[in-house]
Amino acid sequence: MLDRVPAIAMKETRELLRDPIYLGLAFVLPMMMLLLFGFGMTLDVKHLPVAFVDHDDSPWSRDYRDRFVHSEYFDLVGVLGRRTEVDEWLRTGRARVIVDVPPGFGRDLARGRPTAVGVTVDGSFPSRAAVIVGYVSAINGLYNQQLLVDLAARRGFGASGLLPVQVNMSVWYNPTLESKNAVVPGLLVLILMMFPALLGALLIVREKESGTIFNLYASPTGRLEIILGKLLTYLAVAMLDYLAIFAMSRWIFEVRFTGSFLVLTAGAVLYAVCTIGVGLLISILTRSQLAAMFATFLVTLTPAFNYSGFITPVASMDPVGQFVAQLIPATHFMTVVRGSYLKGFGFGYYWPQLGALAAYTLAVYSLAWLFLRKRIG
Repeated sequence: MLDRVPAIAMKETRELLRDPIYLGLAFVLPMMMLLLFGFGMTLDVKHLPVAFVDHDDSPWSRDYRDRFVHSEYFDLVGVLGRRTEVDEWLRTGRARVIVDVPPGFGRDLARGRPTAVGVTVDGSFPSRAAVIVGYVSAINGLYNQQLLVDLAARRGFGASGLLPVQVNMSVWYNPTLESKNAVVPGLLVLILMMFPALLGALLIVREKESGTIFNLYASPTGRLEIILGKLLTYLAVAMLDYLAIFAMSRWIFEVRFTGSFLVLTAGAVLYAVCTIGVGLLISILTRSQLAAMFATFLVTLTPAFNYSGFITPVASMDPVGQFVAQLIPATHFMTVVRGSYLKGFGFGYYWPQLGALAAYTLAVYSLAWLFLRKRIG
């Protein structure tokens, strides 16, 4: 066994290095995916086009408008003269937010009377609309606070009498609230789920199509030796991808990392062994490379993207979604990755996730060993 496993691993390494398509799948495509999604997939919402319908046109209404214009979240695209233009601007996407300032806005504020501003938001993209509502509420709240401070100064008493409750807010783990600190580590999970499994899915079925599988059937090599020999080369490939992605996350995307590199690496090794095993099992069960690739996409990327917590937190899913999430190795590794990057916990905190990955790995390789029957014909 000590001779046969390295021999199979060397054979797989030579085939990998000779095949530019496999080299592309192993190294080029994972890096391209990280760059394309890392730069292109952002959950931050900034520079939203906003238009005003200003029926007052007073210094007060212009000051209120400036609060939006001088923030990084909104770009003023127009001041409309008529309310009837609102529908056209929202429908065509020229504006995502319309702020309607009523007549007498400045007069009411000068006299200390309440007034209402109409805000119309494009809700065709719900998550963006929810963020817009939060931004508008925050800007309006700051404007109200400033009005109270000014009113207190004019009447000659402290603003604290008008502002009995103030919020001193702090955000932990991701204080800048930048989506890259969640998206890029999440891409590490998706890439190590997809590409090692895809490469593993082609290992056995490729030899079935070429006929070289009969050499293994006729050899004294055991099933476990075949599995381990084919695993070693692609585990090394997966770890090279992992190290490259980690380096790019730190130096290109400048993602926060506060945890233990040792903990993250241990999780990555276990996760990569698991995902390669998923691919090997698919390769054993299928008869063509096309079927193996299709099955791998279906089994790995689709559930990992939807249920691992990459976009939607698992706790926010319905009970069925949470149950499905626990059956996916990506869910457990996602907890380790994001926690290692942002929270800095050690092995003692992640042992349930690492244990789940170990159990999943044992199950996958047991099935692969069971279904890999050495036979001729």
